[in-house]
Amino acid sequence: MAPSSATAATADNPLAAERWKTRPVVLVVPVDDHPLLRRVRGALRETATREAFLDREMVLYTVVAGQGRRNDVALSARQTRALLEALGLDAAGAPTFVLVGKDGGTKMTEGADVDLAAVFAEIDRMPMRQR
Repeated sequence: MAPSSATAATADNPLAAERWKTRPVVLVVPVDDHPLLRRVRGALRETATREAFLDREMVLYTVVAGQGRRNDVALSARQTRALLEALGLDAAGAPTFVLVGKDGGTKMTEGADVDLAAVFAEIDRMPMRQR
């Protein structure tokens, strides 16, 4: 018996492997030089921000013009589709920043003007972070 499309999508969803291990950040932008992507990448090049990101056990997923990556490693087209579907996002939609908690739930959804300091503060209030 072939798996249902919902089961297949779940199996392909890279966020499933992150559950209880990391806090994924997902950026969806239409082009590689989008200001949101440039700003987040630039911030992560700064030592203090990079350390804060890693200390909070975060990983970066990007979907740029429909192409998905996890920490700059390419995802398959199926994985990218499953990632977007799981979050209810459209690769051709508005630029979006999503913070996913260790429990797999969406904790924050922002547009292109997201503030990383606010993201870190939100994480620091999470029960999993306070353990």
